[in-house]
Amino acid sequence: MSLKDKLISSYLAFEDYLQEDSPIHELRNHAIKNFETKGFPSKKEEAWKYTSLNSLLKEDYSIFPKQESSIEFKDVKKYFLHEVDTYKIVFVDGVYSSFLSSTTHEGMDICLLSAALSKDKYKPVIETYFNKVAKEESLTSLNTAFAKEGAYIYIPNHKEVEKPVEIVNFYTGSEAALMLQPRNLVVVGENAHIQIIERHQSLSGNPVLTNSVTEIFAEKRAYIDYYKIQNDLPSASLIDSTYIKQERDSVCSVHTFSFGGKLIRNNLNYYQYGEHCDSILKGITILEDKQHVDHNTLVHHIAPNCESHQDYKGIFDDRSTGVFNGKVYVEKDAQKLDAFQQNNNILISDKATINAKPQLEIFADDVKCSHGCTIGQLDEDAMFYLRSRGIGKKEARALLMYAFANNVLESVKIPELKKRINLLIAKKIGVSLGFDL
Repeated sequence: MSLKDKLISSYLAFEDYLQEDSPIHELRNHAIKNFETKGFPSKKEEAWKYTSLNSLLKEDYSIFPKQESSIEFKDVKKYFLHEVDTYKIVFVDGVYSSFLSSTTHEGMDICLLSAALSKDKYKPVIETYFNKVAKEESLTSLNTAFAKEGAYIYIPNHKEVEKPVEIVNFYTGSEAALMLQPRNLVVVGENAHIQIIERHQSLSGNPVLTNSVTEIFAEKRAYIDYYKIQNDLPSASLIDSTYIKQERDSVCSVHTFSFGGKLIRNNLNYYQYGEHCDSILKGITILEDKQHVDHNTLVHHIAPNCESHQDYKGIFDDRSTGVFNGKVYVEKDAQKLDAFQQNNNILISDKATINAKPQLEIFADDVKCSHGCTIGQLDEDAMFYLRSRGIGKKEARALLMYAFANNVLESVKIPELKKRINLLIAKKIGVSLGFDL
């Protein structure tokens, strides 16, 4: 049985198991039919031209964990931002872990999607926001069909969340192979502020495929600072689809740090519905071995007087493969906007590959839009300069790579997280940088 057929048959059992009068019941039924029609994306589709899922689809994944697994905090402490106090929403093999989590309902809701889907007091929010910005793409529809658990974050108007929120998904390897479908819903009210850190982490070498979907709604003057940490084992693959709807004067920033995993596909989609929106998309990718990371971005400018800024850096070694497919779409009414897109890449090995495709599609005539892409190697003159100052070859390469990626790090707003990312970069390039991080 193919994975597609297994998922469709599993949906019937999933629906019987729920036995619910859920506000998203009809959405689920429509979504599984859409997935059944479209199936998994293939390289025949332009958006997936450089990324094949064939190697992932051969695994015999368990769709639902057969047993609950528990883990000790001391064993996973290093994966949390434990230097500061945070709210935590933690899942182990797709199941909520109350022991590892720290949620709240005091003046805001930082809790579980399953609770929001089952309780009447959350029904107005679910009906207003759930699946309202996510598109009917095949994998997003698959996630919608199985949407049951994930993070639910609702921040009311004029509320500043004083602590960062961590959304962490652990996979223990209790199944020979596991496929999971986490679903997150984030609603940030007018003039409200929040910082979120999201991580998916395997704890064993068993294959895991995560098909994650996150919907983010930024109301007027909302400020959202979102960080995705992707530093998983070579047996783990992630398809991450994030959809963001911005209203007037909102600022939404997403930083994506891709350092590990077998195959990672990041679909990051912004929709600016109000004037004076600011969208910030930044990322650092450092790959080795046969790792594959695909960044597919869209900024859809609908309203005038807005800004967007994309800056992605990639460093590729061994036989790794990177993909950057970034698109800026400007509607005819979106006048007087400033859209910037930049993708810079360094190939350390002559066997590494990067496929870059920056795109602009503009239907307005009074705009400032620019895009650019560079692919090259480390500067030999700079290497010679550093070597002539007594710096070893390995250290000189590391310093140049660090300097190459550093401008993305400058915009990280959480000091403890910035230090953690610096340490991850140092570990990836295999050297101690020798200065305070």
